[in-house]
Amino acid sequence: MRMGRVYRGTSKHSSSSPPSVTTSSSLTDTVNGSHQFKITGYSLSKGLGIGKYIASDTFMVGGYEWAIYFYPDGKSIEDNAAYVSLFIALANDGTDVRALFELTLLDQSGKDKHKVHSHFGRTLEGGPYTLKYRGSMWGYKRFFKRTALDTSDYLKDDCLSVHCSVGVVKSHTEGPKVYSITVPPSNIGQHFGQLLESGKGTDVNFQVDEEIFAAHKLVLAARSPVFRAQLFGPMKDRNTECIKIEDMEAPVFKALLHFIYWDALPDMQELTGLNSKWAFTLMAQHLLAAADRYGLERLRLLCEAKLCEDVAINTVATTLTLAEQHHCFQLKAVCLKFVASPENLKAVMQTDGFEYLKESCPSVLTELLEYVAKVSEHPVIGCRHGNEAILDGSDFNGRRVKQRI
Repeated sequence: MRMGRVYRGTSKHSSSSPPSVTTSSSLTDTVNGSHQFKITGYSLSKGLGIGKYIASDTFMVGGYEWAIYFYPDGKSIEDNAAYVSLFIALANDGTDVRALFELTLLDQSGKDKHKVHSHFGRTLEGGPYTLKYRGSMWGYKRFFKRTALDTSDYLKDDCLSVHCSVGVVKSHTEGPKVYSITVPPSNIGQHFGQLLESGKGTDVNFQVDEEIFAAHKLVLAARSPVFRAQLFGPMKDRNTECIKIEDMEAPVFKALLHFIYWDALPDMQELTGLNSKWAFTLMAQHLLAAADRYGLERLRLLCEAKLCEDVAINTVATTLTLAEQHHCFQLKAVCLKFVASPENLKAVMQTDGFEYLKESCPSVLTELLEYVAKVSEHPVIGCRHGNEAILDGSDFNGRRVKQRI
């Protein structure tokens, strides 16, 4: 019997196959944002003192908070208060935050001869500016001569306007994609919305101000805990042929149903038949109350956000009342800040809504008085850390900050 030979070796194909190659890319770009800071009553800020500033509200760019600092009497003693100083500062915790900046004093004559200092659009020999920690600043001690500013086109009606742009440098690495599948956005709301509009399969009716609205029990119960209890709970309403809704207007209930099915706010102009900011605000107020009544938290927050955007003299007191009654804490804070402003307070107090506020929520008046007292006591508002404000160009930890001139 012959034994066959066994050959041990390497095949020609395996020795000649190319090594695998993978690739990745590092992408560095800026996340950009801007803020416009209006300084009203510039002449009254004179004499504030060298090193004392007026600060903007904080604003968010690239995941960090920033604030603009304007020194009407200059930042440093060595400049003899001959110049106004302007800086941008990192207003929250961060380490070695790299960014590009642009500070612009706007020409208010319409000639567009703005005074601009910018990192954007120019060659950066040393790269972007690095802010080491909270309170680090970039800007100019000698931004503009005070004597020239008083007669310049930058000053109009005793107001200055400063525009600041920030570009935070961000880097990330991307590897190769092995697939490319486009997933369409969810359209479940559209399907349910069309179900409501078709009227098919409805099994419950609501009467609101002589109008009848047909709906589906299961959809209402799935979306609202209040409807779930009303339609399927131990104390459920046995007459679902026509449930009467009290203390609500028909357009508001229609908007409520629209949100329940579509998961979106309706077209306010189409719903109200009006094209005015006041009408939209009024609808948002009623809809916020309805959302809270039926446990629709997302709708309540949407209405709260909408009302925060549309605060006005003739509606703010009513909105403040609603914010207190329905526990909308952010909306309440926005309204209190607006009312406490010296230029708004007197006008708001003359509205019917303010009388309603006094009758419905007298405790809010105490909070308002405290807020007004704070505004009067601290007319210059800066960025704060704990209870300490930046007063002299130091950072929030008391360390001196090196600024670029």
